[in-house]
Formats: sequence, C-alpha cells, structure tokens
Amino acid sequence: MAQVNFIDVKDNDAIFEGNGYDAVVVVTSDIDALGIDEIRLLANHGKNIDARIGRSPTLLFAPGLAGGRLIVSPVNDTDNDCQDVRLYGDAARQALQVALDAGAKRPLLIVNQHQSDKYRQALSVSALACGQQLWQALERREALGDEAAFEAIGLLATSANAAVLNAMEAGRILARDLCGTEPERMSATAFAQYCVEAYQDSCLKVSVVEDRDVLERDYPLLSAVGRSSFGVPRHQPRVVKVEYCAEGEISHSYFFAGKGVVYDTGGADIKIAGGMAGMSRDKGGAAAVAGLMKTLSMLKPKGVRVVAELGLVRNSIGSEAFVTDEIITSHAGVRVRIGNTDAEGRLVLADLLSHLRIKAEKAVSPQLFSVATLTGHVVRCYGSYTAVVENSVARENQVGLRLQTIGDEWGEPIEVSRLRRDDYSKIVDPSGAADILSSNNAPSSVTARGHQYPAAFLLKASGLEAHGLTATTPMAYTHVDIAGSATEGDPLYGKPTAAPLVGLFAHITA
Repeated sequence: MAQVNFIDVKDNDAIFEGNGYDAVVVVTSDIDALGIDEIRLLANHGKNIDARIGRSPTLLFAPGLAGGRLIVSPVNDTDNDCQDVRLYGDAARQALQVALDAGAKRPLLIVNQHQSDKYRQALSVSALACGQQLWQALERREALGDEAAFEAIGLLATSANAAVLNAMEAGRILARDLCGTEPERMSATAFAQYCVEAYQDSCLKVSVVEDRDVLERDYPLLSAVGRSSFGVPRHQPRVVKVEYCAEGEISHSYFFAGKGVVYDTGGADIKIAGGMAGMSRDKGGAAAVAGLMKTLSMLKPKGVRVVAELGLVRNSIGSEAFVTDEIITSHAGVRVRIGNTDAEGRLVLADLLSHLRIKAEKAVSPQLFSVATLTGHVVRCYGSYTAVVENSVARENQVGLRLQTIGDEWGEPIEVSRLRRDDYSKIVDPSGAADILSSNNAPSSVTARGHQYPAAFLLKASGLEAHGLTATTPMAYTHVDIAGSATEGDPLYGKPTAAPLVGLFAHITA
C-alpha cells in the first residue's frame, strides 16, 4: 500500500459537497459538542430512525455534505478511569473501514476529543490508527498491486499537523513491512537492502557490515547465532548502521540496538510442536528502530543525535550451528556460556550495545536502548503491552516513567519493570569457566523473572555494567521488550504494529 496522505484542513466548509472530499467521518464522544450544526442536526435526526447512531459506527445519507456520506463513530466509556486514548483509535479504525466499504476515496476525518487531558492526542492517535487499519502486507501488495485505499485523508482541526503524522506513518509502514514479511522475502540480506533503499536521498548516514571476517571479529555473539547461516548466501547475517545528526548544537544523544532475527528456528535447541510458526516476526525490534530512523530523517528534529545498529541474522539449524555449553567471548571481552540457543536475541543485542557503548562514551547526554521481541515471559506478564527494564542511571533519570507517560498519551502503553539483584543471580555460570551464563535451559515463559533478567545479561555482556551511577561516565540504558506488542490480533500472523516507534519518537523530540 502506498503512503497514507494526511492533509491539514482548517475550513469547516470542507464538510460540504464540492470541496474535495467524498465522505465526512466523525469520531466523537458527544455529537452535540462538535460545534458543527449541519452534522449535529443530521445525526440527531438520524437517531429517530436508526438506534445504532451513538452506539456503533453508522453511515448516514447526507445530502449536501461531502460525497453525500456522513459516518458517525461514537467514542463511549470515556469517563472510565481505566480507559485511555486508544478508544479514539478504535472508533476511527471502525469508521474508516465503513468509509472504505462505502466507496469513499477522500474522507474528511473530524475528531471531537473529550475534555480530559488524557485524550489530548486523540486526533493524532485516530489518524495513526487509520494508517494501521489500511496497511496491507508487502507480499500482498507485490502480488496484487500497490494501490492506496484512499487518495488522501483530510484532518479537520486547528491542531492537526499532517507533516508530522505523515512522517510517523512513513516510518510505521517501513517498520510493518520489515517485521511482517516472510523469511525469504525479508531475509537478513533483503532486510538490509530494503533499509538502504528506504533511506535513499535522506540525511541519514547508512552502512552495512556484510564481510564474514569483520562480523566474526566485531560481532562474535551475533556471528555465533548466524554461524549455520553463513553457508547460504541469501541467509548470511548483516549489521545495518544508521545515524541521524541534527545540524547545529547537539543537546541529547540516543543509541538504539534493534534485534532483527529474521527467522528463529531455535537453533540446536530447536523449536518443536509448531513453535516455529510466526518466527519470521522475531525481527520486530530492528524493524521498529529502522522505522524510527525513517521518521527522523523526514522531520529532522533539532538538537539530537540518534545512532542505531540493527543486528540481522537467521538462527539456523545445521552442522555449523552453535550449541548450548559453548563459551564465546563477546565484543566487550566478556566470556559467555550459552545456556540455550533459543535465547539468541540477547546475544545479538549484546554485541550491538557494546559498539554503541563505545560511541556513547564521548556523546552528549547519552541514552541507550535495546528494542526486541525478546521473551515469551513478557507476554505472560503483560499480554499485548510493551515492557521496559532500565538500569539505575535510567531509573534515576526517570526514563521508563517518561516513556510510560508518553506511551499513554500516544496510545502505545508501556509497563515498567524493575531490575533486581535476583536477575544477576540468574546469569552466574555455576562452573566458573565463563564470566556469565546467557540463559537457563527452560522457556522464558515458565521462568521466574523471565523478561527482567535478560537486561542483567545485556548490561554485563555489553560492558554497560561498568557505566552505573558511580562510574566516571554513567550511561542510562533501557531495555524495551515488545514481544507482546509487536503484532496485534493473531499472535503468529497478526498485523505488525510498529510499536514503540511513536513513543520513542515523542521521547526523543519532547
């Protein structure tokens, strides 16, 4: 599907026939508070003959209005303390589908938000929800043609900023394409090339590491995960390096490591009983970071430097596969005993973080992040929500709480977990032969603190543990586990969400 095109509309006359739109879509918690008499009168008259109005998305025959179509999608339960701005997104998605089914090509979206401050991003969340609803899988578009469902979506509001929303959605489309595409079409090599093409003619600095000798020297843990894939050219690992640097003085620096396991068989600890299904989605972290960089390149925020490394690898099975009990030295010089080859994502991230750590040592106000579909445990704990686990420096700077607050505002909710001393106990190698153990040999979903303790491993294996609160160069580090939030609906083949791209962008530009 082509880029969704949002357009700022300031004039209320756009609701009428002949002003460029062919449907009026209203998302509101109170039709009487909308302030547009023509819409209010039509909706209230319609209630006399259709009891669905005000209870579910409804299409009304509206002579004189754009396209003769008025679609009213109610936002109910707004006074419920547990509800959030996603109410508006849900209503907008349902309404846009009605408009699409009715044949509209240029709908005009009107969002009348509730007075509560928690709904202040209701218009933006509604618009982005429309993009989520309209996205179609890359394989489908390539097979059947890449045609936009709508020519444009008008946003009737004084506070709309279509340029920002278009850039956000462009990043989200890239992220969904990368995450949701099958493992041959979006292999490590294809993922890297897709990024290079997406960033063409942008302000980003982009490079791809593909030489095996360089990968094994500089990314030894990542290369171990991909050891059995080196023999198949199209499956060989890649590391994509991307940097955005604003012109002028830099006040904050951000560093992102993205897990891009393009297919996870489990390796020698092979996934069984259908456990491999959906494992082409194990690249959601790298995909979200890649999309974030696309958005940054379009909006060019001032005062920030953002550096990303995407680790792209296939965890293949074969005679060359790495195995449990091996001891492999990370880029940071930490000897890691492999506890389970199906805990491969943390190995990929550790080397990326080590490289980013070195860059961050001389950066202005650095914050480091790892973004990954890492554990089944986070899904057991929080369902479809993102979780963050932070080191003491990030916690003191309230990075997790800021992300959580921003996530609530933008409809990408986040749960904040706490790193504990118990998490470090789990990565002790009982033999003493290695510095640390990568994991236990049970699924994370049945392991106590299964999504928290990988952060302890990442801190140790990457060398970031030496940059705590009392260090000469303390560094804020936040691990972001999106195993539950990377897709919606069907856990195996549901539509990718691009989470937490919007929240991370808002954090960077706040």
